[in-house]
Amino acid sequence: MINIRTSRFENGALSGFTVKGHSGYAEAGSDIICAAVSALCYTAAGYFESAGPYGIRYEYKEKDGYMMLKLLETGSDEGKIRAAAVLDAWLIGVKQIRSSYGGKYIRITDT
Repeated sequence: MINIRTSRFENGALSGFTVKGHSGYAEAGSDIICAAVSALCYTAAGYFESAGPYGIRYEYKEKDGYMMLKLLETGSDEGKIRAAAVLDAWLIGVKQIRSSYGGKYIRITDT
């Protein structure tokens, strides 16, 4: 099962996520659920890698079956808006995958 835990700033905006595990839907290399969740996570991480001009600083770690992304600073007002939009879209995406394939493969704890 893929376990996803979000984190939030005091104002309620998403500040990051931790994703652990494998879905077990299919064999490694053929698992469309893991591939879909990974694509969303790498897209979010890729965005923040290129978001330096907005003053967004983040921490990111990944290894097999694990990814953590945490915003350290959102910088300018535009940076805050952009960071919120990326993480909100990421959360919508993982929730849609869970909705399509069921809670047997993905658990989301939105804190």
